Amino acid sequence: MADLTYTPPKVWTWEDESGGQFASINRPIAGPTHDKELPKGEHDLQLYSLATPNGVKVTILLEEMLEAGIDAEYDAWLIKIGDGDQFGSGFVDANPNSKIPALLDHSGDSPVRVFESGSILLYLAEKFGAFIPDAPADRTQTLNWLFWQMGSAPYLGGGFGHFYVYAPEKFQYPIDRFTMEAKRQLDVLERHLAENEWMAGDQYSIADIAIWSWYGQVLLGRVYDAQEFLDAESYTNAMAWAKKILERPAVQRGIKVNRTWGELSDQLLERHSAADFDTATEDKVQAAE
Repeated sequence: MADLTYTPPKVWTWEDESGGQFASINRPIAGPTHDKELPKGEHDLQLYSLATPNGVKVTILLEEMLEAGIDAEYDAWLIKIGDGDQFGSGFVDANPNSKIPALLDHSGDSPVRVFESGSILLYLAEKFGAFIPDAPADRTQTLNWLFWQMGSAPYLGGGFGHFYVYAPEKFQYPIDRFTMEAKRQLDVLERHLAENEWMAGDQYSIADIAIWSWYGQVLLGRVYDAQEFLDAESYTNAMAWAKKILERPAVQRGIKVNRTWGELSDQLLERHSAADFDTATEDKVQAAE
């Protein structure tokens, strides 16, 4: 039982086991823990990721670009964060923050490293001139909502998700605190989508992709299994938007890439070509063994 009368010490010190599902990979220092180079495929774009909400942002955008006829072919390599792959020396070189996703673009004279999911979305949108409006006012609205997601989601993931799902014990105060904030943010979406088809007006953009990957998946019960707890069906406009995005073929492909849980047919551990969706999902791989 946790000490409910805990008083913080004058100087905090790290205990190896601080509790929670991800205690084994959490630490208060940065840098690599072991030497491990990153693999490289044949395409210019090399993605190192896992199909968390932040990870699927990038694979959805890349698949949307391919669906639109844009030459955005990519290799997607699985980073098993539970095994500490993100602390390998090669990954830390790509992202010194040791968080997925990380992208290396080899199309120039030297590789360009891109980390933070919002930065990757913006980089790809600008590189290929797609899924971001040209008009300055519309572009600004897209960036407003993209940065809203980047700033707000830690309350949804590290706050609500952690204490509602992953914390070793349930405490009412943090669950109430972060549930209130999660529902406030869902209400922001609900009110906006009551008057707009997409987050930036009449154009599906990187803002929709970023926000759907977190909030849309929470509403649909794909993340945290908290639909009933959050009364997700009451957010009718946001729910309709979330369902509409899930119906997009590129989204259905993107959420499979680097996925290691759920139905085997929904798990594509690595992605190197469009054909992999038909031949390399885990149900087919295991059937062939």
